[in-house]
Amino acid sequence: MVIQTEPIVWPGKPYPLGANWDGEGVNFALFSEHAEAVELCLFDQTGRRELHSVRVKEQTDQVWHCYLPEARPGLLYGYRVHGPYDPNKGYRFNPNKLLLDAYAKQIVGDLKWSDSHFGYRIGSKNADLSMDRRDSAPGMLKAMVIDPAFTWGTDRAPRTPWHKSIIYEMHVRGFTIQHPKVPASLRGTYAGLATAPVIDHLLKLGVTAIELMPVHDFVDDRRLIERGLRNYWGYNTIGFFAPMSRYLATGSISEFKTMVKTMHSAGIEVILDVVYNHTAEGNQLGPTLSFRGIDNSVYYRTLPDNPRYYMDYTGTGNTLNMRHPRVLQLIMDSLRYWVLDMHVDGFRFDLAATLARELHEVDKLGAFLDIIHQDPVLSQVKLIAEPWDLGEGGYQVGKFPIGWAEWNDRYRDAVRSYWKGDGGQIGELAYRITGSSDLYARSGRRPYASINFVTAHDGFTLQDLVSYNQKHNEANGEDSRDGTDNNRSWNCGVEGPADDPAVNALRARQKRNFLATLLLSQGVPMLLAGDELGRTQQGNNNAYCQDNEISWLNWEQPGEERELVAFVRRLIALRQNHPVFRRRNFFQGRSIKGAGIKDILWLRPDGREMPDEEWNQEHARTLGLFLSGSAVDEIDERGQLIIDENFVLLMNAHHEEVPFTFPTAASGMVWSCFLDTSFDQVRAPGTAHEPMTAYPLQSRSLALLVERKREQGRQNGPNGT
Repeated sequence: MVIQTEPIVWPGKPYPLGANWDGEGVNFALFSEHAEAVELCLFDQTGRRELHSVRVKEQTDQVWHCYLPEARPGLLYGYRVHGPYDPNKGYRFNPNKLLLDAYAKQIVGDLKWSDSHFGYRIGSKNADLSMDRRDSAPGMLKAMVIDPAFTWGTDRAPRTPWHKSIIYEMHVRGFTIQHPKVPASLRGTYAGLATAPVIDHLLKLGVTAIELMPVHDFVDDRRLIERGLRNYWGYNTIGFFAPMSRYLATGSISEFKTMVKTMHSAGIEVILDVVYNHTAEGNQLGPTLSFRGIDNSVYYRTLPDNPRYYMDYTGTGNTLNMRHPRVLQLIMDSLRYWVLDMHVDGFRFDLAATLARELHEVDKLGAFLDIIHQDPVLSQVKLIAEPWDLGEGGYQVGKFPIGWAEWNDRYRDAVRSYWKGDGGQIGELAYRITGSSDLYARSGRRPYASINFVTAHDGFTLQDLVSYNQKHNEANGEDSRDGTDNNRSWNCGVEGPADDPAVNALRARQKRNFLATLLLSQGVPMLLAGDELGRTQQGNNNAYCQDNEISWLNWEQPGEERELVAFVRRLIALRQNHPVFRRRNFFQGRSIKGAGIKDILWLRPDGREMPDEEWNQEHARTLGLFLSGSAVDEIDERGQLIIDENFVLLMNAHHEEVPFTFPTAASGMVWSCFLDTSFDQVRAPGTAHEPMTAYPLQSRSLALLVERKREQGRQNGPNGT
């Protein structure tokens, strides 16, 4: 839509913020506390030619507003904001820089980097103190007015209970860009995710939710573009309301809504990884694209004694100013928009500790967390914190309030260290696989507060975790200085791809160990997309800038990887069919009333209960636990208490076989092997084992056995539940 003649301008209203089409015209409203004047700039459909500049004359409560009765959806626009350019006081207004609306619902075009995108004269002494007067509009992104109408029909959120949830972290583009059964025109897009082959894969796996890496519109860092790379992960947000345009096959945001609706029809929730802790504008030497030019001193936290510089708790150069009510409003409006208008089911908050900082320290009673807790919309969706940032005191695992789940990196580290073969780990491991009660129980939270993961987008994939001792990030162009060195990985004897069948067999076993541990642990498991397919990043543990085959999923897999998919499917089905593996409450370690047995029993290899003095022994690498099916504390739809079967889980990270004696069983019952990771994962033995006999627990393996009647135990194969 293009306004050809001088536009008619009416006063408009200060609420809602952003550009909002009401069926007759468009209301524009922009908050800026310290601006002296605001221009609304209208562009042709290419976004390259500025057609009109509208002086926004109305201001109500620091909101600048106007109404264009002739405007329609599809109109491209931006702002120029006038005010003082005085970085030493925190002001960086520069009307020569076209700015994105902070409430833009759709962002179009490509950011064509040039020095004009910076508010200061690059290369001058004390560069950021001198204002640059070049126009940035020709190479700048533009906001577009949208029509929000969409036919949701009978769409309903799945609302999967936390304790039944299985999360699958994926990248919109990387997941389908090489999928041979997804139409070529839809690969790498939201529409691609909504296709039958993708839905079929997710349903066959049994996951209940996808967690999408950032889809808020973001920009590619200039330094990456100049090196022939780009920001693949997307933790570089510039638009908190706009779906990333790169992932739109149709150019319409309805495509995102269709994807969500399609997932819901399949019973799958959509969780967004959101980045509200910082923006793409960087530090004082960063570009002026939106917030910095709208009102720098409001949107960003600057140093109290020198507002020229920014407080940086994120490692990106800036931190959003959560202490200002209008910034809080921006974030809350954004979150509600994604729930109410886009129908998403929850959020994973990147560097969430930053959002809880009031003055300097992280405060779990901070305004942001308080507002979320009382909000009738947001308090009812899934809220997941990445409970740390890079500032002092930023590590807050276990300290978020009730209503929040957390990425539990202590789970990741404990499981990795244990299967790597490190000694002295069984005590820490025991806490982690039973829901981390030491982190969450005191505050009244449940096991599902712990989002358990072994791998995530940041770090090694599962295949690389068992194939590399060191990171190999050469493709990033930073001499492998980037990315963590604390991988807790083991290459099984050969660095990188191996031809030795014994090495590859050991790697396959280790992958089964990791996956089985994850899916049999209390808490909420999170799988990294492609781990079930043997995806490798060639040892790159920080592939944030690799929008290529290093990061993309390869769907053409050899036979052993197809068997791994079957193994994961079987484990997920086991978890969903047996509530003993997804308890709503922590184990008590006490005898169950009327049953005469404990809800959990820790076992050492001779079949006896683990004494306290043995938990921290350096040499201990073998652990067993008995799980009572009589104490799952779950009620069925008719209000009846569910009684599950009894299981024994045996884990051996030692390099040699360990005979493990079974505990006693009820009269006429035996222990039937459900799975053993030392065997082929599909054809595990279903052999029955008498109580108080020794099971040959192979080196670096995990075995799960279920208590069954003697005849049933011998007859049932590994696929019985």
